[in-house]
Amino acid sequence: MTIKTIGIIAKDKGAAVKKTVVSLCDYLIENTYQVILDRSATGLYDKSKVEFSDREALGEKCDLAIVVGGDGTFLSAVRSLSDFNIPIMGINLGRLGFLVDISPADMLVHLEQILAGNFVEESRFLFQSQVIRDGHVIAEAEALNDVVVHIRDVARMIEFEIYINGQFVNYQRADGLVVSTPTGSTAYALSSGGPLLHANLDAMVLVPICPHTLTNRPLVVNSDSNIEIVIGTGKQSTSQVTFDGQTAFDVKPGDKISIQRKQNLVRLIHPGNYDYYEILREKLRWSEQPK
Repeated sequence: MTIKTIGIIAKDKGAAVKKTVVSLCDYLIENTYQVILDRSATGLYDKSKVEFSDREALGEKCDLAIVVGGDGTFLSAVRSLSDFNIPIMGINLGRLGFLVDISPADMLVHLEQILAGNFVEESRFLFQSQVIRDGHVIAEAEALNDVVVHIRDVARMIEFEIYINGQFVNYQRADGLVVSTPTGSTAYALSSGGPLLHANLDAMVLVPICPHTLTNRPLVVNSDSNIEIVIGTGKQSTSQVTFDGQTAFDVKPGDKISIQRKQNLVRLIHPGNYDYYEILREKLRWSEQPK
């Protein structure tokens, strides 16, 4: 992988983010790399030294994208760059950091190794989803973590039917449903009682949120499956479908949410010593010994 042009994405304008972006840019410019900052990072670095561009131009021009922030910033960046086939790495300035796994304190050491070719690359898939009403697509969105159907404002149950590859699975009454990729299995799906899926599995999981019937359990299916959720036609509160917890649409009785695996994969870059299970141990506090 030849890297000449590097893009940097950072939405937050806080002091820690600015310090990290300045350190990154200074290092890359000193080592003769061309640097392009996303327009969301305006004000974080000297305009006379780097180019600023929109996300599409950044995706077209760059050989590597570096995301500075937390998992939320990373999710947004991945969705916007998913059609450009460029590798993406993350500098963790958030709280949990399942996706952004490099700390600011270690980033220049890891970046030097990555630019020298010492890294681990993996592919992750996204969902592409449509909201269909009366046979027409009224909304479309992508998600790296999950698609969630839930009541919008009130703590009440929602009624819906689930179909997989055109076959009826079940009718449910629940607070909602999480349809998750393996990447998202450590997010909302996990807190709803779902299983952990290894990030490289070709699978997806359907996790009911507080189901009315306790025999409704999480269901793992092949990632090539086509999932359809049909909102019940009975009288009920307005519900929503949310993509990665960042984009949301109201849905009405009779609406259909269609979820498929997107064909284009996302390329994630990790340091050469990357260990998926170590991240799980650290973030989920596995193997802690009692004091």
